[in-house]
Amino acid sequence: MQRATSLELRVDAIAHRMLRGAPANGIRAALIEVVVFLLKQAWACIFGAALLAVIVAARFWYPDDAAIARNDALTIAAVLIQLAMLVFRLESGRELWVIVLFHLTGTVMELFKTDVGSWAYAADGILRIGGVPLFSGFMYAAVGSYMVRVYRLFDLGFDRYPRRWLTAIVAAAIYLNFFTHHFWWDVRWVLLAAVLVLWARTVMHARVWRRTLRLPLLAVFAGVAGFIYLAENIGTWAGAWMYPDQADGWQLVSPSKLMSWFLLMIISVVLVAWVYPPQVPASMLSARRGDRTRGDDSGADAAASAPL
Repeated sequence: MQRATSLELRVDAIAHRMLRGAPANGIRAALIEVVVFLLKQAWACIFGAALLAVIVAARFWYPDDAAIARNDALTIAAVLIQLAMLVFRLESGRELWVIVLFHLTGTVMELFKTDVGSWAYAADGILRIGGVPLFSGFMYAAVGSYMVRVYRLFDLGFDRYPRRWLTAIVAAAIYLNFFTHHFWWDVRWVLLAAVLVLWARTVMHARVWRRTLRLPLLAVFAGVAGFIYLAENIGTWAGAWMYPDQADGWQLVSPSKLMSWFLLMIISVVLVAWVYPPQVPASMLSARRGDRTRGDDSGADAAASAPL
């Protein structure tokens, strides 16, 4: 487990003791891998799940005549969740900086998008910047928290990851397009093509327990974007914010938002990659060293493709 917190090291040790006698093959072994995978995903999502639970709870039970506005209560709850993540060693200080970066980039986008009318928040509370309640930044921070946590929980490795300077250029262009498309040509399809070219050959290696999954990275991006889209529907249903077409009553968020979330995933991955540089899996490095030892030029070529 890479860069695990002290609590996670203890949990990992307990889990290994419990699974020590588990079979290595067969249906039971496969089921154990599925359960471990789901538990790790749930553990990685704990920040976002807690925040979403608070948003849904506020919709059902927060009184309209409370002394503190609902948006302010959500902001206070989000701060407490973040503090709990640190106090209970669910995040490290280094990861906090990544999450703060997500928070800041998300808040800047929120300020612009609400100003141009892309979506809106209830006009209550004092913990806000303009029309943007401060809890909104924590929703982006939740994405950042998931990204850094899943990186270490699954000991992620990447084969044929693109050069980071190229990914940074594409991510910056995607971020700018979220702003400029309101005034200029929307180049999201061009940016999508660039993403496909850069990451089409990249394979993610995710260690579950005994087995390591090998998945096309673009498919992983699409899957996570789908889950964020589901959370967005829950958030708008709970009244955390509202799109213009939901003003007369809640309806599903437009499926076109899936494209936005997919592109946002690119920004997220690039931000995390600058703090935790993508690593080639150890098994592949060993194989490449063996190829070079045998004088296999193809192994040398493969090693040269490792990211910066």
